[in-house]
Amino acid sequence: MATTERITSVADDKSFHVEEKPHCVKGDTETPTGEDTDEVVVLQNERDIATHVISVDDDPNLNPWTFRAFFIGIGLSAFGGSLAQIYYFKPQTVLVSVMFLGIISYVIGLAMETFIPRHGLFRYLNPGPFNKKENAFIIIMASAAANSALGTEVLAVQRLYYNIVPNTGSSIILLFSSQLLGYGIGGLMRGILLYPSKMLYPVVLPLLSMLDAFYRDGIGARRKLKVFYFVFSVIFVWEIFPEWIFPLLTGLSIFCLAVPNNATVSRLFGGSNGNEGLGLLSLCFDWQYISAALNPMSIPLKAQLSSFIGYLLCIIVFVVVFYNNIWESQNFPFLSQLLFYENGTVYNQTLIMDSNYEVDPALVAAQGLPFYAGTWVVNLLATNLSLGATFTHLLLWNKDDLRAAWTWINMDTLRSWRANFDWKFWKHSGKREVTANTGDLDPHYREMLKYPDAPNSWYFLTFILSFILGLVVIYKTDSTLPWWGFIIAVLLAIVSILFFTALYAITGISLSIQTLVQMIAGYLQNGKPMANMFFVLYSYNAVSQAMLLLRDLKIAQYAKLPPRAAFTAQIIGTLLGAGLNYELMDSIIDNQREILLSVQGTNIWSGQQPQAYNSQAIAWGGLARELFSSGQRYQWVPLSYIIGLAVPLPFWIIHRYWPKLRMDYCYTPIICAYISCLSVGINSSAMSYYSIAFLSQWWLRTRYPRWFKEYNYLVGAALDGGTQVMIFMLSFAVQGAGGTSHLFPEWWGADQNGNYDHCLYL
Repeated sequence: MATTERITSVADDKSFHVEEKPHCVKGDTETPTGEDTDEVVVLQNERDIATHVISVDDDPNLNPWTFRAFFIGIGLSAFGGSLAQIYYFKPQTVLVSVMFLGIISYVIGLAMETFIPRHGLFRYLNPGPFNKKENAFIIIMASAAANSALGTEVLAVQRLYYNIVPNTGSSIILLFSSQLLGYGIGGLMRGILLYPSKMLYPVVLPLLSMLDAFYRDGIGARRKLKVFYFVFSVIFVWEIFPEWIFPLLTGLSIFCLAVPNNATVSRLFGGSNGNEGLGLLSLCFDWQYISAALNPMSIPLKAQLSSFIGYLLCIIVFVVVFYNNIWESQNFPFLSQLLFYENGTVYNQTLIMDSNYEVDPALVAAQGLPFYAGTWVVNLLATNLSLGATFTHLLLWNKDDLRAAWTWINMDTLRSWRANFDWKFWKHSGKREVTANTGDLDPHYREMLKYPDAPNSWYFLTFILSFILGLVVIYKTDSTLPWWGFIIAVLLAIVSILFFTALYAITGISLSIQTLVQMIAGYLQNGKPMANMFFVLYSYNAVSQAMLLLRDLKIAQYAKLPPRAAFTAQIIGTLLGAGLNYELMDSIIDNQREILLSVQGTNIWSGQQPQAYNSQAIAWGGLARELFSSGQRYQWVPLSYIIGLAVPLPFWIIHRYWPKLRMDYCYTPIICAYISCLSVGINSSAMSYYSIAFLSQWWLRTRYPRWFKEYNYLVGAALDGGTQVMIFMLSFAVQGAGGTSHLFPEWWGADQNGNYDHCLYL
């Protein structure tokens, strides 16, 4: 590959080490020790990580606006968006991750650079060496498209369960408005949630570390690339074993092997299969599950410690609730997300609905109110605790970081905006005012100032158009959500985006507000499941989309992709993905309606996801007051939100008067959220996850800081990349994504008729 276009490291990376001096607090748990720390600083804060792990260098001559970038970007967007929607209606989920897109786009770009001639019309497909900014442009476009829009879930439920078929125009407008609403809101908060160094977005660091290895030159860069390829190859081959040949490696438990027929052992120590148990002291050797939600090598130590405290509390609370039969827990499965009758059988929600698919109180009285599994009630409690704690925690600990969100609300600022307002937004030059002292600016953001900005007016227009279209479409699609309910949903989204995206940007851990908004909608529009779904669509989904927008804009900032190129990529990807989502959803429902309505489905098609979404809407939208009001069975669920507001106060007070106790290490929203972290899914990976997390973010970072800076995030990227490519291949080859699954022949390490870890199947 030609090297003239590659970004050359300054003096083969030596510039990173010249001015570095250890600056640790004496006696801190992160105080550096060992020989390595005499040469390299221990990375202590977000700015250190952002400037030492990721290259700050920029080559303005690299052009992302190539036909090749659009060609690959649109192709991968179509691939990702189509795949996501098809697998929404399948029994097995296949996700197209950002890391997967980064690797695939690099391989395609490299192939086009190598094999396509550079003369004639071919020069548009191969204008020169494939560069880092093209790669970032493609990743952002494809990432925006590679998911199943929540709006298609609403439309699917309408068609399957309510026999409502909105016209094509209304449906597509619904998707566009719901997908772009959060983009508009998030874009207007860039100054708070994107530009500062404090807003690190740790989840993207492995990706950027990988891109640096791909596109930098010099001895150090070539060495990094060899390490990446080696780790990628090893994990790529290894994943065949836990995923197919030897699934016992998903959760190896000595206790399960020693006492295989004990229900208590299964609940406490089992965890290799979904909803089996807590996975206590199990060892997981499958990177897919170790990094299923978060890469343990990328999340900062403070966030890891907080989540570990929550994890320990989760085990204690779940055991106490179940074995003390709180909320009649022993009548139901230990871990479950379903609704039950009191005798433990699954609740038939269709028996409480009238002909208009609204909850009928007389039918509810005849059937009785449903029950949740005790551990799922804890999940609802912990979720609301964490949501309440987020507001107080950030206002106490990060008030200065968020201050700009409300300081603009004064008459002088509003007059200034009015005086400088220019409705001809398309003529905006994009030039930004640069303060005289740029030393306080994030170094990556400082490099971006040379490029024209995508101004606030573009994002404001996106928000206004989405808001107006959304307000119209809720009446055109028989949503039953009134205009004032829509406005409340949007206002809730605006406030939530500020706080929950800030928490995500700082810690890398995101909290879902779905249960909270479902509960609010249930009280506002009681007995109307459809209204509940639309309320969630324009509140929870807006928050999720804003997080995705700001995460991808951070990728652009780190990769030095011009803001207008990032904006273009996101809009094209979002609209293309939403359009493909609708077309495929429409086709699949028309052709597979009966299968999607059946309980079991087939090994090719399944309606489990729209069924679950509809069930949640019925439970929250139809029974919220009966289940969660004062004096009712689960009254503490909504009250836990109020309690959560007070949770951070003791930690803040203790740190203020006794700072040596390091209460600043406790992110209270994360502690609260993780009190229910084992409520669903495969739980055998927790011990392996935290072992790797502390090995990476504490031991390596403080004892071997040079290795940490050079290789930690790169190795994390290689592990994710190799795993995700192999999982994608196995999904189609042997795990049923192509229609028929081909399980490995049963043997001791692959118990296909029970739990893989040999614990009792309950």
